[in-house]
Amino acid sequence: MKVSDLRVALFSGNYNYVRDGANQALNRLVDYLLRQGAQVRVYSPTTDTPAFEPAGELVSLPSVPIPGRAEYQFSTGLYSRIKANLEEFDPHIVHISSPDVAGHRALTWARAHDIPVLASVHTRFETYPRYYGFGFIEPAFVAILRRFYHRCDAIVAPSASMIEELREQDMHHDIGTWSRGVDRHVFTPARRDLEWRRSLGIGDDEMAVGFLGRLVLEKGIDIFAEAMVELRNRQVPHQVLVIGEGPAKDFFRDKVPEAKFAGFQQGEDLGRAVAGMDVLLNPSVTETFGNVTLEAMACGVPVVAADATGASSLVIEGETGHLVSPRDIGAYADKLAAYAADPALRQAHGEAGARRADLFDWDTINGAVADTYLRIIAARKKC
Repeated sequence: MKVSDLRVALFSGNYNYVRDGANQALNRLVDYLLRQGAQVRVYSPTTDTPAFEPAGELVSLPSVPIPGRAEYQFSTGLYSRIKANLEEFDPHIVHISSPDVAGHRALTWARAHDIPVLASVHTRFETYPRYYGFGFIEPAFVAILRRFYHRCDAIVAPSASMIEELREQDMHHDIGTWSRGVDRHVFTPARRDLEWRRSLGIGDDEMAVGFLGRLVLEKGIDIFAEAMVELRNRQVPHQVLVIGEGPAKDFFRDKVPEAKFAGFQQGEDLGRAVAGMDVLLNPSVTETFGNVTLEAMACGVPVVAADATGASSLVIEGETGHLVSPRDIGAYADKLAAYAADPALRQAHGEAGARRADLFDWDTINGAVADTYLRIIAARKKC
C-alpha cells in the first residue's frame, strides 16, 4: 500500500471551530495527505461560527458546549448516522486526536471492525484539573488515558520530552514522533515592525516581555502574572505584550494592569506581533509541543519557558533561551532581568533560535505520520 491508496478517518474534538495549535496541526496533516492522493474524512463537533475553513471533508459530530467553557464543544458519542457514514467510507485506519467520548466510541468501532488505530497526543489533559481546583482527580485521569491508549495500535507525540513522559506513565510501548512545523514566511525576524510597537505604547529601546496564546488558566497565566509582579518589585524596566484572547482575559488584566493587549492575531499580522516581542515568557506545562515557543524562535525571539514537555525539546538552555522550574517565580524573573540588562544577549539567543527553527519543515513532519499509518496497517495484516 502507498500513501495515495489510504482512506483515513480522523476524529478530532476541535477541528476548526476554535483556532489552536492542535487543530492547525491536524488541518496541515489532512492537507498534506490530500496532496499525496489519500482520502480523508474528518469527524468533529462543529459550530455555526468556525474559526477557519477546514481542510478536507468534515462530518459534524453531535456535541454540547462544555460547561464554563462554552467556546468548546464536547462530543456526545457516535450515533447510527455516524457509524453508517464510517461503514460507507470503509477506512484503512482510524486516527483519534482526542480521548473524548467520540474518540472512545471510534476506538471501540475500529476494534470491532479490525481496523488499526493511531492516537495522537496534543495536550496534557491530565494536568487540566489542577488549574480549576480538582487536582486530586489527576491520577484517575491518568488511569483513564492509559486504558484508552493501550487499546490503540500505536500513538504519536510531538516531542522527545513528551514521549519520555508517556513512557513513564506506561501509556504505550509503540510511541512515535509527530513533531510540529512552522511557517517561515509568516514567522520571521523580518516581520518586526517598530511602528506597530509604538502604536501600542512600546518604545524602541524597551524590552517587551510577550505572552502568546489563548488566555486560559491552563496556559500558566497566573505564573506569568506573578513573574511580572516580581519584575516590577525589582524595578526591572520592561513592557508586557499580550497576544491572544480568551475567557481569562479579565483575570490577566487585573493581575497585569500595565500589559498591552494586542488581541487575537492571525496570518502575517500574527507574525508581526510575535516579532514585536523581545522575549517570550511561556510558563505553560500543559502542552505536548510548544507551538508558540517555536513561532517565537522563528521570529528571532529568545524564550524563557517552563522546563516541561512543551518547551524542553525546543529550547536549548543558554543558547536559544532558558528553561526554568515551572513554578519558580524568582528564576523566571532572574532570566528576564538578565535579558533586560543585556540586549546583545537577547539578540544572540534570538538568532540562534531562528536558526534552530529552520529544522522544522511541515511536509517532512507530516510524511512521518503517513509512514506510521502504513506501518501499523501492514503490522495488523500480518497478525
